[in-house]
Amino acid sequence: MSTSPSPFPVLWLSGPPGVGKSTAGWALYRRLAAGGTPVGYVDIDQLGINYPEPPGDPGRHLLKTGNLAALAANHRAHGARCLVVSGVVDPVAGVDRGRLPGVDLTLCALTAGREELSRRYRGRGTGPEHLARVLAEAECESLGTAAAGPPDVRVDTDGLAPAEVVERVLAHWCPPTAAPAPPPEEEAVGERERSDARVAVLLLCGAEAVGKSTVGWEVGQRLQRAGRPTAFVDLGQVGFLTPAPVDDPGGHRLRAANLAALLDRYAALGTRRLVAVGPVPDAATADLYRRALPGAALAVCRLDADPGTLLDRVRRRGAGQAPPLAGDRLR
Repeated sequence: MSTSPSPFPVLWLSGPPGVGKSTAGWALYRRLAAGGTPVGYVDIDQLGINYPEPPGDPGRHLLKTGNLAALAANHRAHGARCLVVSGVVDPVAGVDRGRLPGVDLTLCALTAGREELSRRYRGRGTGPEHLARVLAEAECESLGTAAAGPPDVRVDTDGLAPAEVVERVLAHWCPPTAAPAPPPEEEAVGERERSDARVAVLLLCGAEAVGKSTVGWEVGQRLQRAGRPTAFVDLGQVGFLTPAPVDDPGGHRLRAANLAALLDRYAALGTRRLVAVGPVPDAATADLYRRALPGAALAVCRLDADPGTLLDRVRRRGAGQAPPLAGDRLR
């Protein structure tokens, strides 16, 4: 007699802009991995880069939550015991937990006082002309989250280093000590909204720091400005899992599964073009992505640059002259 799989633990760190959600989330992910817990990580903003905005879903919060359900199922199927998520939630409605079937969600709200947020923004280089605006947004976020209902956990981050924030979070949330029961094979990729529409997918690959993300983002922006519904996926940002499966050390099976799930959901909304960026080291890996996207028109484009240009770009990344992304080892 079959039994239903146990819920998959997901910890979502939320809070106002600048409170340190991504920093704490990444630190927690690394802490759990170092302790031997197979764990995944995702920044929720990476799950909603699809334009135009879906009708009736301002901020794409419902879209992101549905996409999270699909990625949580894929991470679980690839060996993760839990998933750490960072990012804002809908300030009015909160998280629609009904869109997360099979998930044991713990919503942890990080907080900080106005003076602390101001200090952190100034550390980011935010100019005084923008500081008042972002603090007002933080106030609205705090009030909105309260209106949507209390979080499961609340952690005050005033004066705390990221490692100290992690300690406080772990005082309220315990990662699983045993692997949750795996889901049935047919449910391994989660709820997927399939579309018969053929989507054109451009996969930009190449050496680290060659400019995949910069070029891919600009391609997506130009398509959007031309009025063409377009999505963007950074494969590295949807493939964090430590340790990697022994039969997939590069993590490309998980990335391909997550790309396929996102493509299906975006296509159901009318998206007909998707730009993906990430490493594709050889022809076998390119074939893996082709097999994962059987209904898409996939074009793989490798970017190249001479060693001097790559060295200059590596130095620029190391100096912080690029958008801060989780797992960027060049920073």
